[in-house]
Amino acid sequence: MSALTHFDAQGQAHMVDVAAKAATHRIAVASGRIEMLPGTLALIEAGNAKKGDVLGIARIAGIQAAKKTSDLIPLCHPLALTRVAIEFEAASARKPEATGIFCTATVETVGPTGVEMEALTAVQIALLTIYDMCKAVDREMSIHDVRVVEKHGGKSGSFVAQ
Repeated sequence: MSALTHFDAQGQAHMVDVAAKAATHRIAVASGRIEMLPGTLALIEAGNAKKGDVLGIARIAGIQAAKKTSDLIPLCHPLALTRVAIEFEAASARKPEATGIFCTATVETVGPTGVEMEALTAVQIALLTIYDMCKAVDREMSIHDVRVVEKHGGKSGSFVAQ
């Protein structure tokens, strides 16, 4: 196991120096899901939520969140993102027993550090936006399984979750 990179020799938190790292094309994919009542999902799919287009607003929120990650997580580098894509699908497509929505965020940059945090932030905020827009009809919604599922680029190469 590697050492934690956000601590110096004295154990104090610091921002990692990436100046000597090569700029490479970097991609990270994260996913997560929000579980909800079947009626809530039907409301979202029909486009009848009182606050409007739930998934459209959640997509924009996820994109904005990816762009603002360094403002939210203190030791993240501000990055020039070249792509942020947010996709939604019914949870039953992946887990037949689940009622809800899966969110997948793909984030890309060309730079000296990866975009895993941006992808994770995008998913979490997109799912929180769904919660916010639907909480009036379903306070039992819950968010699960937010994680990096794929990463490419940089010195450590590729990672694909099992």
